[in-house]
Amino acid sequence: MTIQVGDRLPAVTLFEYIDVPSEGCSLGPNPVAVADAAKGKTIALFGLPGAFTPTCSAQHAPGYIAQADALRAAGVDEIWCVSVNDAFVMGAWGRELKAAGKVRMLADGSAEFAKATGLTLDLGAKGLGLRSGRYAMLVKDGVVSILNNEQGGGLAVSDADTLLKQLKG
Repeated sequence: MTIQVGDRLPAVTLFEYIDVPSEGCSLGPNPVAVADAAKGKTIALFGLPGAFTPTCSAQHAPGYIAQADALRAAGVDEIWCVSVNDAFVMGAWGRELKAAGKVRMLADGSAEFAKATGLTLDLGAKGLGLRSGRYAMLVKDGVVSILNNEQGGGLAVSDADTLLKQLKG
């Protein structure tokens, strides 16, 4: 079953690679309990099939990085990028995209979040296994208020500009 508007985010753990240790965050992969991390916040969350893949690297993630200030001005507290990759890959991808301070690059290495939301994409025939589908959602205090799920690929409704228009509209 696919997550719907009005549903709570699943209580799973994602992982985030931290380049610079700070109070409460050690260097390296740190667990991010989704339910706790979303509590009391408005989050623009987007999922995509994989770090360093063509559409994800050229358009999807860069769009959210470019629109980070506008999304925050529209009421978003945090922007999360979720992909079925490990935290080291997501950290390296975030560094390459210059996402620091704009988008949290969260690893769903075992596809637990993707499976729990039903937003999966089976790319086994291409040697990539089970992945996250491409989508965007607005989450308020852990509850989905907007869901833009790409059906069958492409980047038509889950881009940053579409979510920003919905926030402003």
